[in-house]
Amino acid sequence: MYSEGPPKYRNRGNCQPNPRSRLDDEDGDVAMSDVHETNRSRFNPYSRGGRRRDERQGRDRGASHGNASRDISHHDRTDARGDRNSWFKITIPYGKKYEKDWLIGLLQSACSLPFSPIGYYCDHSRAHFYVEDAAVAKALKQISRTFTDRENFKVTILTQPSQPPAQSKEMQMTEEEVTHFKLCMQKRYDGAQQALDMSSLRSDPDLVANKVDIILNRKSCMQSMLQIIEENVPELLSLDLSNNKLYKLDHMSDIPVKAPNLKILNLSNNVLKSEKDLDRIKALKLEMLWLDGNPLCDNFRDQITYISSMRERFPKLQRLDGHDLPPPITFDVETPTTLPPCKGSYLATDNIKAIVLRFLQQYYAIYDGEDRQGLLNVYHDEACCSLSIPIVSGPNPARSSLGDYFTNSRNLKRLRDPALRFKLLKHKRLNVVSFLNELPRTQHDLNSFVVDVTAQTNTLLCFVVNGVFKVEGQSNDPVRAFTRVFIAVPGNEAGLLLVNDQQFIRNASTDEIRKAFATPAPTPSSSPVPVLAPVPQEIVQAFSQHSGMNLEWSQKCLQDNGWDWEQSVQIFMRLKAEGKIPDVAFIK
Repeated sequence: MYSEGPPKYRNRGNCQPNPRSRLDDEDGDVAMSDVHETNRSRFNPYSRGGRRRDERQGRDRGASHGNASRDISHHDRTDARGDRNSWFKITIPYGKKYEKDWLIGLLQSACSLPFSPIGYYCDHSRAHFYVEDAAVAKALKQISRTFTDRENFKVTILTQPSQPPAQSKEMQMTEEEVTHFKLCMQKRYDGAQQALDMSSLRSDPDLVANKVDIILNRKSCMQSMLQIIEENVPELLSLDLSNNKLYKLDHMSDIPVKAPNLKILNLSNNVLKSEKDLDRIKALKLEMLWLDGNPLCDNFRDQITYISSMRERFPKLQRLDGHDLPPPITFDVETPTTLPPCKGSYLATDNIKAIVLRFLQQYYAIYDGEDRQGLLNVYHDEACCSLSIPIVSGPNPARSSLGDYFTNSRNLKRLRDPALRFKLLKHKRLNVVSFLNELPRTQHDLNSFVVDVTAQTNTLLCFVVNGVFKVEGQSNDPVRAFTRVFIAVPGNEAGLLLVNDQQFIRNASTDEIRKAFATPAPTPSSSPVPVLAPVPQEIVQAFSQHSGMNLEWSQKCLQDNGWDWEQSVQIFMRLKAEGKIPDVAFIK
């Protein structure tokens, strides 16, 4: 189609500039002596006319390179913001000497993306045209000076952002072009299979013979194809768009409306780079899809991820790139289902119920009191405790509504540092109670509690508590919700000892806030199970002053020695002398 080359300049005496010598000089591809030798037969650069002409060309050259550098940065900015519909002016220095068909054919064959030149014209020695796509402009820029014309001169391509040209109506297909396009589609349609083969469309012999240039990346071409489908074959089941250099699917977003029955789509051997392009057509109920030969296929680490991503967009997909897929896991439910409503507490047996409820009443009576030291009798010596809150976003998470708990949160999705994870896991009874004592003072709504016993044996009891509480001293949104998992073992005198306490705190929902503290808390009944024993705080205070240890370690020393003051003092002095008391015992 573009077999003829540019016209030859037979009269070498004319002062026709040599593009090769000038452009090679700019980029340093050849030595200056070679340039002078080449130019000697064309014109004398040292003559007065040649000098003026050379100075004028130098000004043009500087302007061109300035534009070129701006073009590249503009492309980068355009790609970054995703705007691929900008107009660009394409300039070919010395392009006037080439025939239009020959020049455009040369560029189209070298460019990685298909394009149609709009508003082609020449002025002075240059040729100009427009394209309506930043990606095409960038692709043209990338092939600048990578190929030569028939005289072995490098062809330079300059690009510049531009307003839409006055000739932009050329982007619309004429009635004659649409007629030829429709006839082409008619020949490519298989009525028995309800299939339309639009592969390698641009090289279709009938379209080429009638000089109809169809580029499906162009909005007018894609819309014309979809319109013809809607008007003539809306029952279309299969569409083949392979080998069309498609690098975007922006203009295919109407295809679910134009061809609602489409089940098979072939997009193989195009240049689609991102799987996000498929979001434009994910409303299609595709059962077969071909994508092999597109760069986007290299974005997945393995075949399973690739299949999962495609299935996420097209849940009914059965074949991908010609391979059968395992059937998706579905539930054969004829009517829509909803989750069952939340029921009350599950406490297994009446005996377990009595133990757990009495435990919770007494536990939170102390936890919501002024001093949580009384919880020492609830925890096992080797108990563990942790607290977590949801991942808090924003510039300053510590100032969020859950900010009081932020520094102590052991949310494993947020914490990557093993040392910090270990630090926030409180181990040993004294450390656990000391940690709980540092948390904000609270008031729990016992009527909001939902308790579920999840595991029980003769030696272990696991139960989960859900409810709401108020944070004292906070007038702005003080109500919070919590989920707490307790694991307990039998203690002294049929009581419970906690070996694990995991607490999750979040913002309460609107419904939870509305119902919170609606009724007064129940009065704890006397329990036959002595879960908590009173602690003589006066003795603990006195021993703390005498030994210098904090209250937690002072109480532990007294308890371990049966509250015998003299024996506790002797044991303390001996262990201190041996250096066996950790520094944490003296932190108050």
